[in-house]
Parts: sequence; C-alpha cells; structure tokens
Amino acid sequence: MKQMQSWKKRTLIIGLIAGAITGLAAAQIVIERAERERTVPSISPGDGVKLGLGVLGLMRLISDMGDDK
Repeated sequence: MKQMQSWKKRTLIIGLIAGAITGLAAAQIVIERAERERTVPSISPGDGVKLGLGVLGLMRLISDMGDDK
C-alpha cells in the first residue's frame, strides 16, 4: 500500500512542478509582449475561451496517454 501512495505522490509533485514552470513561462511571454508593445497585458473574452479550450484539449491528450484502444 505504501508503494501505491509513493507513485501517486511523485506523480502529483511532477505535475505541480510542470504546471508551475509552464505557467511561469507563459507569464514571461505575456510580459515580454506587453513590454515590446508598450501596453498593459489584457485578455479578451474570446482569447480566454481559446485559452480554456486549449487547456482542455491538452488535459484530454494527457488523460488519453497510455490508452491502447
């Protein structure tokens, strides 16, 4: 049972680190673009929908990994 919990904990930690690094990189891209254009970053509702659908698509790809259909 302890070994079962070990891989779950390791998977959660890896996911947390990967998500934090990805979020940090995305924020850096937004900041650099805003500085280059000399504007305050903002996301339109349409861009928010696109971003949300992209994240959902990525989550679906991850959840389908390893499925031998």
